[in-house]
Amino acid sequence: MAQLPKGETAPSDGLIPLVFDSSKNSFHAYVHIPYCLTRCGYCDFNTYTSTELGDTSQADYFELVLKEIDFSKSVLEKSGVPVRKLSSVFFGGGTPTLLPVQDLVSILKKLVEAFGIETGSEITTEANPDSVDQDYLKALKDAGFTRVSFGMQSAVPHVLKVLERTHKPENVSLNVQRAKGVGLQTSVDLIYGTPGESLADWRKSLEAAIAMDTDHISAYSLIVEPGTKLARQIKSGEVSSPDDALHADMYELAEELLTQAGFANYEVSNWAKTQDLESKHNVAYWESKDWWGYGPGAHSHVGGVRWWNVKHPAAYAERIHNEVSPALERELVDQENRHVEKVMLEARLAKGMDVSWLKDNGFGEAKALSELIADGLVDGKALIAGKLVLTLKGRLLADLVVRRLLGF
Repeated sequence: MAQLPKGETAPSDGLIPLVFDSSKNSFHAYVHIPYCLTRCGYCDFNTYTSTELGDTSQADYFELVLKEIDFSKSVLEKSGVPVRKLSSVFFGGGTPTLLPVQDLVSILKKLVEAFGIETGSEITTEANPDSVDQDYLKALKDAGFTRVSFGMQSAVPHVLKVLERTHKPENVSLNVQRAKGVGLQTSVDLIYGTPGESLADWRKSLEAAIAMDTDHISAYSLIVEPGTKLARQIKSGEVSSPDDALHADMYELAEELLTQAGFANYEVSNWAKTQDLESKHNVAYWESKDWWGYGPGAHSHVGGVRWWNVKHPAAYAERIHNEVSPALERELVDQENRHVEKVMLEARLAKGMDVSWLKDNGFGEAKALSELIADGLVDGKALIAGKLVLTLKGRLLADLVVRRLLGF
């Protein structure tokens, strides 16, 4: 399981020493639900099965989050941070929909009571295709949720088996239609590059996702994280290593088929049918807006201060019960690092970055930009118009583009 980054010890009172005034930034909430029925072999997220929870109770979890919401509002007020209405709320995991729908509804209601919410805000929960039904989805819609993101990963049984995904593939389409029927926006997440997955397998998954008439599709290249079961299987030779060249072919196929189906890429790994259907919450991350992350292991960012909560639900519960901050460590992000992060994140967006900002802040020297155009990584016409926009090849090599911009 992924290790948290290293920072300075976070204070028990949680007060935020603002690095800069972010009061004009939009404000967002992430709620981490750290429970899964089983652990998938590739998963590196902060999730727990019932046998890993110690003395903590999944049934009582929502009450802990309610207390952290009260704590967060108090901390913001005491730190002199203007309390702003929420622009988006995202329930992630883990599997949020393992909790009774009323738990999610109670958390959302508490957030709205504490902060208010902007008109037209996006309120999303991730969902396992096997963990919701018509009544659950309708209850989400009635409570104000606007969007459900289903973990599809693949439509091919042997690929799902390698990933150790246990859902029934047919339930993805069924619940996408149910969600659309009650008025929710829908998204499906796909993973490509699983050991043993062919280009034909990937095409089948893409075509299946497109046929669902979902609003949004995310397609992520499989990353084999150290310490996972999949990493051990590859090391032992039980399964083959991912093929980088095949990954590139798969990405190009995704772009081709999704574009033909009316989707537009707005971030390297994300496509939506219209701009209104883009994930506003994820865009807020890429644009370094302010957000508070609730739950064990959740990360937050406000006014140039980034912190992360203790990872295990038992440690989180103990701190909440003791009325101290659940934050473990934090870091203060100075202007230089903020600018570096801005390039790393915003260069991935299809709308591009302002060339003038890059030059004013010492990035993107003329020679580097010329070479990026010559290498087919950056759109030359867009650059002349004042925007740095990645080409399809540039998206495949986004990390390389960023390194060149930063002069690394």
